[in-house]
Formats: sequence, structure tokens, C-alpha cells
Amino acid sequence: MRHRTPRRKTLINYKEQLLIRMLRQISFKKVLPRLPRCCWLNQFNQASNDTKKDEGNTHDALNVKESSKDPSQNEYNEKEVSRLLEESVTFNEVKNKSWSTSPYPEDIPLKQEEIKKKVDPSERTVFLFPGQGTIKVGTIKRYIQIPLAKELFQIANEILDYNLLKLCLDGPQEKLNRTEYNQAATVISSLAALEKIRKETPEAFEKCIGTAGYSVGEITSLIFSGVFTFEDGIRLAWARGKAMQLASDRVPQGMLSVFCLPSAELSEACKAAEEWARDVGIENPICRTAIFLCTQRKILGGNAETLKYIEKHQAKYGLTNVNKLPVSGAFHTPLMEPALKQVFNTLSAIEINEPRCQVYSNYKAEPYRNLRFLKKYVLKQMVSPVRWEQCVQKLYSRPDGVPFPQTYDVGSEGRMKTVLKLINAKASNSCIVV
Repeated sequence: MRHRTPRRKTLINYKEQLLIRMLRQISFKKVLPRLPRCCWLNQFNQASNDTKKDEGNTHDALNVKESSKDPSQNEYNEKEVSRLLEESVTFNEVKNKSWSTSPYPEDIPLKQEEIKKKVDPSERTVFLFPGQGTIKVGTIKRYIQIPLAKELFQIANEILDYNLLKLCLDGPQEKLNRTEYNQAATVISSLAALEKIRKETPEAFEKCIGTAGYSVGEITSLIFSGVFTFEDGIRLAWARGKAMQLASDRVPQGMLSVFCLPSAELSEACKAAEEWARDVGIENPICRTAIFLCTQRKILGGNAETLKYIEKHQAKYGLTNVNKLPVSGAFHTPLMEPALKQVFNTLSAIEINEPRCQVYSNYKAEPYRNLRFLKKYVLKQMVSPVRWEQCVQKLYSRPDGVPFPQTYDVGSEGRMKTVLKLINAKASNSCIVV
């Protein structure tokens, strides 16, 4: 017996180790298939810690005291093991839902100060995301060859309950241009472009210090930074697009791109357009600056009648290069107020997380600092001007001689870089179009 006792203890220790290994393997086999491999689990650490605590309790329950002289204490309880194995994969104790999906790696520093200490200014990165109207039929082919990018569309198809991938690949373009489809498609195509960056330059994510999205692209930025999970962000883009489409269908409306000469009187032109529309029988006409694109280029939104007035009298008010945009709605004006309720209901069911980099608000033209106001600002952005020029100026503001970060124009086919050049030519020199 003296010779067999050490062997029995060794066998028991081996079983303990095997049990813990089985618990870990089964837990991860149960959890990981639910999560898209294409998305980083930005806060999965917390859930893992909870699991480890459960495993620790399991280990303590099975722990056999080496000094025990009673052999009965070393019996292997199969029923207890079976119960523990069943409970080990339920994650009933895990309260954190943020281990859903996020494009950010889990080990990225939460505070940009931590990045500043480690990364040279010229090696930092900024990500810019486009808004509605940039995606064309077939443009996603360059990304869809990446398996993880294709998987994004497959997940989106399940969330939206229609084949968005087929629409983006085969069209028709007229349907893709509709707000209800275009906004979700724009967000997902930008996230697919991120997979191309991840494949070719994965370190770009670790060095990111800021991101901004133009119009609906702000939702892309919030997904990218981890504020929204992928699933919640897509649901929000889908709800936003449908609600804004319905608001657009209420009255004839649209948007104009105008170039302002130094002598331009834009506010006077908008007031005159509203007065003229009111005189011809339009109730509560709207003509406003919807987007401050750059110093001389503005986007107007309003009733169709007011925009016709602007086109006809552009020279009188110092406006040139007036072009109608291929959208059916006067986005970022009060004409979008009917869409607020539906988007508010969707936002109310969404949980938000701390961003892993600075995210610039279109509405405030500065980074989100207090997440208590985030949902409010997302709603206000729909009916208020997009201050894109101001966002970019603050994003790239730096003392003389400090290098600009590496910028990624994600999924706009170079449009975001072109606008960046109009606002800050030096910053655009280090911009890569993806």
C-alpha cells in the first residue's frame, strides 16, 4: 500500500487537470461559434474572468488534500463532475453583454494617453467613414474576396432579413440608392473595407487615436470604436434608413451642393427660398444648410420648391456649381423629424460601451466625452447640420511641426480624402484610400 498511494494521488491529480482542461475546451466550443470570427471580442476578458472564477470554484470543490489519510476523500464523484460540466457552459453568471462583437482587438488601450506614450505622432492612425450615396453596385467585390468581410454580410442578412449582399453585388442601383437600403449597405461595406486593412496592416488598429464618420458613417465609427456592437449598429442603421425614407416620402424634398463665392449670401438665399415657397402654397417650407462640408462648399436641404428657387437665383446670392444630390430626402434638416420616434425606439434598446478611441460627433463637432448624451446627439444629428469641416479641423489640430497621423479613407473610393484635402491639405498627404 505504501508503494501504491503515491500512484493513486498522481492519478487523481491528473484527473483534476484533465477536468479543468475539459471545462475550458467545452466552454470555448460552446461560446465561440455564436460570435462572428471576423469581429474582435473587445471586452471578452471580463466574461473570461467570470468563467475562470467558476472554474476556480470547480477546482476547489474537487480538490483532494494530499495530507488526507482517508482514501474515501479521494473518490472520483462522476455525478458531481457531470453536473459541473453541464453548468460550465451556461454562462448564467455572466452579466456583461459587450462580448458580442466589435472590430477592436481586446488588448487595445482604452485611453489614448496610453497610446501617445508608445507611438510616434506620425505612426498614429485615424479612420474616416463615408456617408450615404458612395456605394455603387459591385464596388464591394474588392472586399468580398476576404472571407471575414463576406461573413459580415452574411450576419447582416440574418439581422435585416433580406439579402443585402446580393443587392450590393447585383443591384439594381435604383433600389440600392433608396435610403432604407443604402444606409445599412454603406455601414456594412465600410466595415468590410476594415477587414482589408486588418489583413494587410493589422497594426493600424492598435495605433488608432480617432475616428469620424460622415452622416450615417458616424454609426460606422461608433461600431468601429466599440461603442455599439456590430449587431446593434446594423439594426440602428437599418431602422434609421427606413425611418428617414418614410420621412422623405411625406413631401417632395432633396439636397443641393453649392459652392459659395466670397460674396455669397447663403442665409439670405435660404430665407428668400422659404418665403417664395410659402407664397406658392407650401406649408412650413424648409431650406437650410444641412452639411458644412468645407469652407466654400455647403450642402443645402429642403423642400423641392425651395431648392428650385436656389437653382434659379444662384447667381444673385453668389452661389456657383449648384448640383442636386442623388438622394430623396432633406437629411439633417427639420424635415427628418418624423423619423425620430422610430430611431429613438431602436436606440432605447441598445447598450453602449466606452469607446476605445476618440469618436467625433457630427452634431457637436467634438469627441464624445459623456456617454450619457450619446444617444441624444445621435438623434439630433438627423435633424441638425453635420459640422464635418469643424470635426476634421479639430481632429487634425496640432502644433506646428508635429507630424500628421496616417489616415485611412475607408470605403468611399477616395471621396473622404478629397474632402480632407479641401480642409487640410497637409493631413491628406498621409491619407490612404481603402
